[in-house]
Amino acid sequence: MTNPAVCVNKNDTIINAAKIMQEHNIGAIPVVDDNNNLVGIVTDRDIIIRNIARELDPKDHKVSEIMTTNVKTVTPDTYVDEALEIMSEDQVRRLPVVDESKNVIGMVSLGDVATTSDFYFETGEALSEISIPCHKKHPKNNEKSH
Repeated sequence: MTNPAVCVNKNDTIINAAKIMQEHNIGAIPVVDDNNNLVGIVTDRDIIIRNIARELDPKDHKVSEIMTTNVKTVTPDTYVDEALEIMSEDQVRRLPVVDESKNVIGMVSLGDVATTSDFYFETGEALSEISIPCHKKHPKNNEKSH
């Protein structure tokens, strides 16, 4: 995992989050509340899709307006194969690592796992699962009644 994690507050502006991403060369930042508890995650994709495409001014809007909520997390004790399974099932490439108080202490990414030679096969499987479009992975969820 990457430790410590770079976080932003839910009340920070979107432009601030983007600048932090640029400064640290990262594509996702955990979002915390005033008690440092995880409340969401904002990605570079969220900024493009939920901010820029909607023509919102990133200087005037808060991270909380575009962040993803209900974020899956892991703990420092989570096994790598469990983390990869969560990534595959939820089609995410990054997971915040939280302590028992839900404070963010790090981030684990598919890239982190890929750099560990023991997990080449598992990483490839997880990437394959993550890359399957949701409508193909869960076809019943997308059936339309005529």
